[in-house]
Amino acid sequence: MATTRAHLWISGRVQGVNFRYYTRQQALRLGLTGWVRNLWDGRVEVVLEGEEAIVRQMVEWCRTGPPVAYVVEVAIEWESPCGTLNSFDIRMTASGR
Repeated sequence: MATTRAHLWISGRVQGVNFRYYTRQQALRLGLTGWVRNLWDGRVEVVLEGEEAIVRQMVEWCRTGPPVAYVVEVAIEWESPCGTLNSFDIRMTASGR
């Protein structure tokens, strides 16, 4: 089965609503690897790796997110998987420019 990597930048009301926690829970449930973190500008950044159909399913979940989130936009870059990720982590917030 083909594997892929999706790099997402999610904007809207996505910080302070447990978006990272729920994203990790959903990714683990689906068997994906990657990471999630808050960005200094209010967005959430997500990297997903796994079977293409499952990654696409997770991308669709990210378009809505957890119950109290309000997603306005999901920007996606499809990339070649690096194959070095073996878990799904919540990373520290990225610092500003």
